Amino acid sequence: MDTPRRPDDDARYRALCSHDARFDGRFFIGVTSTGVYCRPVCRVRTPRRENCRFFDHAAQAERAGFRPCLRCRPELAPLERHWSVEDASTILVQQATRLLDDPQTWLDAATEGATVNRLADRMGVSDRHLRRIFEARLGVSPLQYLQTRKLLAAKQLLADTTLPVTQVALASGFASLRRFNAAIQARYGLSPTQMRRNPLTLATPSRVPAGHAGTVRLSWRPPYDAVAMLGFLGTRALPGVEWVQPDALRLQRTVRLTVAGQPHTGWLDAQLDPTAHRLLLRVSDSLHAVLPSVIWRVRALFDLDADPQAINAVLQADFPGGDGLRVPGCFDGFELAVRAVLGQQITVAAARTLATRLLERFGEPITTPEPALHRLFPTPQALAEAEPQALGELGIVRQRQAAIQALARAVASGQLDLSGHADLALTTQALLALPGIGPWTAQYIAMRALRWPDAWPRGDVALHQALGLADLKGPAAALAAADQAAAWQPWRSYAVVRAWAGCHARPEPPGATTCATNGAENPIEALTEPPTQDDTP
Repeated sequence: MDTPRRPDDDARYRALCSHDARFDGRFFIGVTSTGVYCRPVCRVRTPRRENCRFFDHAAQAERAGFRPCLRCRPELAPLERHWSVEDASTILVQQATRLLDDPQTWLDAATEGATVNRLADRMGVSDRHLRRIFEARLGVSPLQYLQTRKLLAAKQLLADTTLPVTQVALASGFASLRRFNAAIQARYGLSPTQMRRNPLTLATPSRVPAGHAGTVRLSWRPPYDAVAMLGFLGTRALPGVEWVQPDALRLQRTVRLTVAGQPHTGWLDAQLDPTAHRLLLRVSDSLHAVLPSVIWRVRALFDLDADPQAINAVLQADFPGGDGLRVPGCFDGFELAVRAVLGQQITVAAARTLATRLLERFGEPITTPEPALHRLFPTPQALAEAEPQALGELGIVRQRQAAIQALARAVASGQLDLSGHADLALTTQALLALPGIGPWTAQYIAMRALRWPDAWPRGDVALHQALGLADLKGPAAALAAADQAAAWQPWRSYAVVRAWAGCHARPEPPGATTCATNGAENPIEALTEPPTQDDTP
């Protein structure tokens, strides 16, 4: 069934003919002569126009009876992210699909039906209303959308790893191998084993190096400033937890995550490949059972699902030259929040020093193949139970001690969710209710941990300077900045990153930083020192 809201299909066909990676994941093409659906970047022979049907989502193509292409592999496409601040139905669908895209949602419920019921409860609507909105906006039911996401995740694991089929089934959210086999056969006409052995599959067991389960590929839409992203993350890397090699565009780190109530620890290795518009990901054996959840978090960490075309349509006039900049995310929301509190009103270097001391005192050791990776960031429980005196000995002032411990207690008790699918309004309200956390910190956490594209760190002095408001002070500067930013909704988070990088087009005071993408060695060097903000409650 075609999507109810169809753009110009002739324009989509021209994009298909050009194989332009900017349109990857924004739509899919069903080819009636083959029964297969593809990404716009697919390099097979371009089908005739009359044989093409166009869909906004993979679930729509699969409902119409098309199978995913084994060559271009639709599961590798960046996820589509539509953002609206006005239409209630669109907001509901975009929030619901984001939750259904998150493997944590699949694995926390025993059945697909239970997942959809929980989703409706979380959205504050009946399951009947949720189905009605999905059918009207997407042309598929929530259950069909969910099953497509799970099957595509399984297809990626079958193609890119040598994990046993049973492990693939469980990691993809299927309760049993029988149900998994039946779903794959019914939807794709192949058994899991046949799909893995297909000659078009790019990663087969014989091609995977000994000792590795495989390398997972994750795509993005260009332009993407990989040097800027690694520069930002490298400046803030914690020794023992992270190792960033900017020249190699590579990041390695230790990770801890809890899925379906079970803790998992290990390490990951991510390398950006700008020429192919993709990220290559390897993980430790201990994370294979939760690989889809790791993939989801890595996509958020590197902001791989951003749509530069939609963002630039709003920001390009005021921020020329910054269209490759993304909003750096995080792997763990609690870790990001603690580091944000430690970084209040001090430099990045000083905040990194404090975080390193905290890590050495309260972090846990872990064994990895890389000597640079040997610690896990402290758990919420460890920091919640820490003696204030022990925190003070690390150089953390009393106000920050109170903020960190209140934050840790809220996360440890389950009262505060800092994951990428947390409710924005409830989470920011809960953050502001904690001692020592003000609007700047709450919005910074929303921008990087909650993945909110429209966060606005009110009172950010460096942001005011970048916007040419250096002559104004306090509330006057904040009000003037907010007035400017009204035109940048719903992409103010991206505007902040571009402003910090010096890409604002309006006249700057003498000595101001020019856009970092215009020849600077580090394309986001304006972010190597944090914005100065007053975030006291």
